Amino acid sequence: MTAPLLGPKDFEFPAIMLSGIVDHGMYLHFKNCLSTAPQQGLVVVEISTLGGDPEIARMMGEDIRFHSDLYPQRRLVFLGKTAVYSAGATFMSFFATENRYLTRGTRLMIHERLITKTINLAGPLSTCIATLKANLNEIESSIAIQNEGFQNLILGSQVTMEELLQKAPENWYLEANEAQAMGLVAAVL
Repeated sequence: MTAPLLGPKDFEFPAIMLSGIVDHGMYLHFKNCLSTAPQQGLVVVEISTLGGDPEIARMMGEDIRFHSDLYPQRRLVFLGKTAVYSAGATFMSFFATENRYLTRGTRLMIHERLITKTINLAGPLSTCIATLKANLNEIESSIAIQNEGFQNLILGSQVTMEELLQKAPENWYLEANEAQAMGLVAAVL
């Protein structure tokens, strides 16, 4: 790790506090808080979530990445509290491992993206094939996006992609100390 390890006092007044479902409402709140956060020094982003929309989590994450490049004198740090499930773990993956922290007893939950879809086939057979291929393309693209996020999440940790892909279909729950021992977060507070 190149950044200094932070202690509990550093997290006393988070600049951005998020809780609940990762959705457009959370994104708007996040963007508003990010725009008023200091442009230098430590900026803590605290979250507790049972999950939500993975694309919203990716948008928030891209904002973290973009602002980290825009203001290199600012250190954006993730603090997961209580539950960091699903889309919350996706959001966490956009922070460098040295900037990821969890509170004691917090649980991470990592899983594959989910889809619920009914495919109706009607009309000329060639149209039916196109419909099926379009749905297959959507699934394959979603898997590629999911796996990019998984790669970012495990970068520099002891978790292998093979291990993650084996556990993710069954909802992989990790307690904070377990996540730290595996190198997924810098520390537990």
